[in-house]
Amino acid sequence: MERVQAIASMSKEQIPKEFIRSDHEQPGITTVKGKILEVPVIDLNDEDDAKVLNLIIEASREWGMFQIVNHGIPSDVTKRFQDVGRQFFELPQEEKEVYAKPPGAQAIEGYGTALQKEMEGKKAWVDHLFHKVWPPSVINYMFWPKNPPSYREANEEYVKYLHGVVNQLFKSLSLGLGLQEQELKESIGGDELVYLLKINYYPPCPLPDLVLGVPPHTDMSCITILVPNDVQGLQANRDGNWYDIKYIPDALIIHIGDQMEIVSNGRYKKVLHRSIVNEVKTRMSWPVFLEPPSKLEVGPHPKLVNEENPAKYETKKYSDYVYCKLNKIPQ
Repeated sequence: MERVQAIASMSKEQIPKEFIRSDHEQPGITTVKGKILEVPVIDLNDEDDAKVLNLIIEASREWGMFQIVNHGIPSDVTKRFQDVGRQFFELPQEEKEVYAKPPGAQAIEGYGTALQKEMEGKKAWVDHLFHKVWPPSVINYMFWPKNPPSYREANEEYVKYLHGVVNQLFKSLSLGLGLQEQELKESIGGDELVYLLKINYYPPCPLPDLVLGVPPHTDMSCITILVPNDVQGLQANRDGNWYDIKYIPDALIIHIGDQMEIVSNGRYKKVLHRSIVNEVKTRMSWPVFLEPPSKLEVGPHPKLVNEENPAKYETKKYSDYVYCKLNKIPQ
């Protein structure tokens, strides 16, 4: 499969037609111009714990997306984490292909381009690298680049700090459902909760108004914790319209995913979002998807279901949910 990075290096004025989206998806037509969507920004270091809790709950119910600052991950740790990911994508193509997703593999780990079945035969302007970073029992180092040499150390250090953010988010969201602090996390895997890293690499594109880096989607995960580089490109759908998201320096962007909407029986809302690209700059992002173990059955939490509030979602294995989602099979 030809990589987008290679296509971009040869495409100075035109691009292959399969990357050009239909009119109803082209960002040049569908983006609301002149308005930046200022999603909630939450300071986790605020001394008013009740205020922080309520802001997280409200943002998860009303927006499905928010940004957190003063989250406890040092800037230099995040920078090293980003640097090694960027350096991987700057390697010669044959070095990157060593980590390619094996042909026919059911799992999504590895270096690749296509991820899910695309409607209308269109392609996304992005290459990616997937691998699990937690817990140790599920890590396959075959997909962790050996070059740059500090790749593993930088990832492990970032994950070490990430645990604190993960625990605070799950604690807050659990309390927001009227559950005990640990009940929500325990219901979707507890200590077996999987942290799946995806590094997105969006090379410059000569026709950025016609393509999408990633088409509109909601994340399959419970929660996604994303750090971008400084090139804008994340858009969210609000009231049926597409808006650019205003980035906050050193913030982490939080997405509520499908599994959180399911386990909360619809009280928390997944966010519909997409990625656009830049004409002259490379855009990158580093989402970590917090997912249930593949064989865990996920459905509305039993304490949130009763005669007045029946289950709104089917309970199913997470692996089955992922298969249906990637192959565009109705759930």
